Amino acid sequence: MAYATCLQDEGLIEDFPVGDRAVEHLELTQNQVVLLDTLEQEISKFKECHSMLDINALFTEAKHYHAKLVTIRKEMLLLHEKTSKLKKRALKLQQKRQREELEREQQREKECEREKQLTAKPAKRP
Repeated sequence: MAYATCLQDEGLIEDFPVGDRAVEHLELTQNQVVLLDTLEQEISKFKECHSMLDINALFTEAKHYHAKLVTIRKEMLLLHEKTSKLKKRALKLQQKRQREELEREQQREKECEREKQLTAKPAKRP
């Protein structure tokens, strides 16, 4: 038979007999506590691994979206270049059209002047 030490209310220490079954129960309880601690540690390790998988998934997703952004940026640069070329071309065409209109107007004025010169003028009497 085992003995357990107990503190009484008056501050006296007293040993009292404890049955073998109680000691066995106490040892089982301590083993359960150790097992629970071990289980909690394993659960926390599992959670860490699971969170690492989540982090890896996030990094993979981030790489995917980064690639999309790079592609969109390239497309935007190409579109910018195309619009710049189109603007330059439109400006050149507008300038050419204005020159052609100016030339036509000058040609009309020359023709009008020529017609005036070719028109019969009454002779001056001396």
